Amino acid sequence: MSGIGAYRWRFRAGWAAFPSCVFAPQAAGQPLVTDMPRALIFLFFLVMPGLILQAACDRQEAAVEPPPGHRQDKSMPCDEDNGGLILPDEFCAGIVADNLGFIRHLAVNHNGDIYVTMRNRRLNLGGLLGLRDIDQDGRMDRIEKISDIPGMGVAVRGDNLYFASDQVIYRYRLSPGELVPRLPPQVIVRDLPEQPLHGGKPFALDDGRWLYVNIGSPSNACQVDDRLDGRTGLDPCPELVNQAGIWRFAADVTGQTQVRGGYHYARGIRNAYAIDWHPVVDRLYVVQHGRDQLQDQWPELYTEEQGAKLPAEEFLQVEEGADYGWPYCYFDQLQGKRLLAPEYGGDGKTVGPCDRHPPPLIAFPGHYGPNDMKFYAGDHFPARYRNGAFIAFHGSYNRGPFEQVGYQVIFVPFAGDRPAGQWEVFIDGFAGTENVMQPEDAAHRPTGLAIGPDGSLYVADSVQGRIWRILHAGGQPPTAADRP
Repeated sequence: MSGIGAYRWRFRAGWAAFPSCVFAPQAAGQPLVTDMPRALIFLFFLVMPGLILQAACDRQEAAVEPPPGHRQDKSMPCDEDNGGLILPDEFCAGIVADNLGFIRHLAVNHNGDIYVTMRNRRLNLGGLLGLRDIDQDGRMDRIEKISDIPGMGVAVRGDNLYFASDQVIYRYRLSPGELVPRLPPQVIVRDLPEQPLHGGKPFALDDGRWLYVNIGSPSNACQVDDRLDGRTGLDPCPELVNQAGIWRFAADVTGQTQVRGGYHYARGIRNAYAIDWHPVVDRLYVVQHGRDQLQDQWPELYTEEQGAKLPAEEFLQVEEGADYGWPYCYFDQLQGKRLLAPEYGGDGKTVGPCDRHPPPLIAFPGHYGPNDMKFYAGDHFPARYRNGAFIAFHGSYNRGPFEQVGYQVIFVPFAGDRPAGQWEVFIDGFAGTENVMQPEDAAHRPTGLAIGPDGSLYVADSVQGRIWRILHAGGQPPTAADRP
């Protein structure tokens, strides 16, 4: 209904809602009884319709944007096919946004706004987007570009929006109800290493004042000539000075660099796009991208099958000052031990000095590509998920001639500060096909995770630029037909 018809409807609805102090209920056939003088009644009938009409118009305009500080209640029914995903019983999924582009990570504000980072290194495209659900149907219908600088890391903390490009970490101030920050950002960290490989700068915020930044290695194994057959590794590896580790910065201090204000928190981690701070046990965790090309570069030491399966993607609890062994060592999940890398004299069996480096909490299959991780502190999912870790595996690209694997979101249950029990596949079906021989065959590849204010889980895809919202239905999942 629109136009005059809409106003007439609102007029009648408002008229019927007059308070009982004006009109007392009367029996049929009895005259109207009122406590007000006749002149006041006349004035009431003269003025109130206009006030009601104006209020209706105000309500119509206010529906366009939620008021400042408003928390949206998105009771979105799930898609009939769960947006193509395969989920555990009593969970369902709905697509909240699609065709956004090269998504990397995402964060959800307390009012349901979503902030998405975009990054494509080869095309030098990307930026930071803000998404809002205006009509509160669970679909993002307002999309705004905040920055056109490619980036990866993003987080919302209070009224601050943090965004990391490959070289700079920015902080925007968000005013109440604001999707797009009005003021330019402050530079929290600058002059981070720019590099063609593993250049993204994801980060984690602790519950105090610190920002932990992954600075990946620009190489495979710190060789004299990167990725060439039989080349030895540099010893000492110069990358370990400013790369291949975790750096800590103050989250509220501007103008920091690695030299000024930065602290080298941990080293020997090749690349950790999956990084998060556990809010209950107050510890930092990452999942490392393991090295590549064991069999390609050292065919006399490794079979094709070993090259496809090794080494592990390592789930690490990151301790201050610790060294996790890259590039000198890697973890062989088939043998259950950390081994000396062939670039440094290893033969696929020798441990050597590698036993002094901390072992992983979990050794995931090789080349799964861990791209994001979030600890679940919400209460929407059943209790068994609380404090556990969700990990997005982007999927492999270099397991030929075998099929590619990964393309899943998995769940790791926790007890205290350690995994408790076996990890499990939580979401599957991203690839859209059973056999993925090349990564281009995958319809979707999970790359980003976020926990919403209501405890729902958001998952982003880097192929089509799709975002799903995962809900615990507690029974038969609702479908689009159930939408009012």
